[in-house]
Amino acid sequence: MNMQVDIPADAEANRILKLACLAVGGQGGGVLTDWIVAVAEANGYVAQSTSVAGVAQRTGATIYYVEMTRHTDRLPVFSLSPSEGDVDILISAELMEAGRSVMRGFVTPDRTTLIASSHRIAAVSEKIEPGDGRANSEEVLTACSLAAKRLVAFDMETMAVQAGSVISASLLGALAGSGALPFAREGYEEVIRASGRGVEASLRAFTLAYERAMRRDESGDVIEMVAVDAPAALPAIRGPEAMLKKWQALEARVQAMPAPVAEIALRGLRKVVDFQDLAYGAEYLDRLDKALALEPAARDHALSFAAAKHLANAMCYDDIIRVADLKTRAHRFARVRKEVGVREENVLQLTEYFHPRAEEFCGTLPAFLGAAIEKRPKLFAWVDRRLNKGRRIRTDSARGFAMLWLVGGLRPVRRRLLRHRVERAHLEEWYALALATVASDYALAVEILNCRRLIKGYSDTHVRGQSKYARVIGALDMLRGRDDAADWLRRLREAALKDEKGVQLDGALKTVASFA
Repeated sequence: MNMQVDIPADAEANRILKLACLAVGGQGGGVLTDWIVAVAEANGYVAQSTSVAGVAQRTGATIYYVEMTRHTDRLPVFSLSPSEGDVDILISAELMEAGRSVMRGFVTPDRTTLIASSHRIAAVSEKIEPGDGRANSEEVLTACSLAAKRLVAFDMETMAVQAGSVISASLLGALAGSGALPFAREGYEEVIRASGRGVEASLRAFTLAYERAMRRDESGDVIEMVAVDAPAALPAIRGPEAMLKKWQALEARVQAMPAPVAEIALRGLRKVVDFQDLAYGAEYLDRLDKALALEPAARDHALSFAAAKHLANAMCYDDIIRVADLKTRAHRFARVRKEVGVREENVLQLTEYFHPRAEEFCGTLPAFLGAAIEKRPKLFAWVDRRLNKGRRIRTDSARGFAMLWLVGGLRPVRRRLLRHRVERAHLEEWYALALATVASDYALAVEILNCRRLIKGYSDTHVRGQSKYARVIGALDMLRGRDDAADWLRRLREAALKDEKGVQLDGALKTVASFA
């Protein structure tokens, strides 16, 4: 027996619309959801919203979920969370969350309008990689455009900041401008006015995003590809006239270098001088001149470029003096206030966390004294037991700030301290090894310089980096004389940068040992 079911002509109009919003803390995902529900109810819809909280910082966003349908005599049955392949509108307050929504199957090409801000917040998975773990923004946007029926993506965070509001307002404007919901612009604006808080700023952000979302291409997409940020303009140098003349002399030396090297060398020089003094900057350029002198005529200055970059980083190691100096600079407090969103009338309380070890303590002592303590295991262990514990210092207090300011003020005597002697010896050994390799294998010499990337950070992070560097450089004897020596050293370095524990490096070293 065949049964025929009559489907109302307006069934499509009365179907349940499903919208998911992904946002992290501080982005106003809850406010955005409330606005969407209010707009729907004001237009004769019945709506339900739920939320599923994310876990930890940037390991997952909170998912706000809204279902709505036209108000009829029948009570609809709504779901509590989104399902794969069953989402009409996906709003992401950040680009990586848009990518995650694609991976989770929430975005489908036959149905979903994807609205995403193209700005980036680094995920935990990107931060924990010792090297550059950042995902490629353009690749994420391309994947989103392929996965969605329609994509609306531009920098809504910057738009909101320019308007003096938060991203929830610009996301609402993009939603309204996309036309994905059958509601008029005035309805959205009225909901913002009814909220009663930051109305004018929110309306400005809403308008900017609405007008941007209205500018679509032939396919209906609104895509603003993420451009690579141009290097920030270098700030002007100010100071006493005598010191300015010395700086200008150093700057003239840089300007006389080949163009591919000069720009990076100038930035390196600024970093080195800021770390220590003008004499230290001259020392940096003296070392760089050695690499320039060995450049073959037919090469593209890859050796000198790598030397300019990594010499500066090696000479500006992170010791207690450097950390204390950076934490007590005026512009840092201004940056923290801006990042946290502290208003002028509010009081900012800033607590710094330190975990010094005996090594850091000995490193800040005169070289002879610090070395004497390190040579006495019992004395060294006694010092470590008293120092190797977490300390919290309030730099918003006079006492805490003064403590760090005094430590940062030790910069003039840094050259006489143990840490500087150790770092200088390690630098000289690494640099001499690279320069000595130029004649036999130019590409390998460049890769030896690039291996300095492995050494970074402070305390335990620095120790792990040095250990990885030693293991990678230790493979040189197995690689010398091979045509692909430089390529294999690069692979070892990249493997070392992939994970903190060095598991991938272990595998790569075994591979090298198998054919050496």
